[in-house]
Formats: sequence, structure tokens, C-alpha cells
Amino acid sequence: MKTKSISQYTLIIILIIAVAFFACPNHEDVPSERFNLLTNHIWVNDSLLADGVEAGGPGETLEAFNGDTKFDVDGTGYIGTFTGDWGFNKNETQITIFSDDLLIPVTVNVVELTTSSFKITTNFPSQSSPGVYIDVRMTFKPK
Repeated sequence: MKTKSISQYTLIIILIIAVAFFACPNHEDVPSERFNLLTNHIWVNDSLLADGVEAGGPGETLEAFNGDTKFDVDGTGYIGTFTGDWGFNKNETQITIFSDDLLIPVTVNVVELTTSSFKITTNFPSQSSPGVYIDVRMTFKPK
């Protein structure tokens, strides 16, 4: 009889452990604060600088980046007229943007990401001068 009781207790303990294991969320699936800050907003350009000069106006270097920017939780989104996919690097200090409309995937450095400000920098190849890279700084605020 004692063996049966021990087996029943063992089964109950295994069931409790299994329920606890499956009921607890996987912490790897919980979005980080930076991920939430980035994806919870539609961002609007505050400035688009190329080599330190405003360049988001009509006919200027960064014109196509002018407009709203959205990073969706599923890894898709848009920045200005470009649509595509995006992903944080491992420590969430850089974002890589993939779009068929861009010459190459662009990796940007996240300089600031708060509830009220999003700032990125990168070097982007000039479309008019092959081999020349432009220092780009883009700042956004929530819409």
C-alpha cells in the first residue's frame, strides 16, 4: 500500500511541476523595453541630416526618408517611402533595415530611444556618386 501512495504523490508532484512549467511565460518571448519603445509609436521626422545639412526636402538626398516611420512587432515596417523588414541586433543598439528599394541593407546606430525621441545615425552610399558615403543623422518624435 505504501508504494501506491508514493506513486500517487509522485504523480501529483509531476503534474504540479508540469503545470507550473507550462504556465510560466518564457522570458525570452517577452519584448524588451527598447523593443516596446520602438514599436509602440508611429515616428515622424524631426530632422534628416546628410553630412550635417538638412536634406529631407524636395529634391534633396534624404527626401525619400521624409514622412512617417513605423517599426511593427512582426519585423516589418516603413520609413518614409521605403517598406521592408527590420531587426534589432543582439544588444539592441543597432537596427538593420532591409528593403528592395534600398541599394543595400542599412544598419543604423540607435543614439537615443525614449518615449519622446528616437535618433539614429549611419553611413549611407550616395546614389549619385558611387563609392562615396554620406553621414546620415535622423531624428524622430512620436506622432
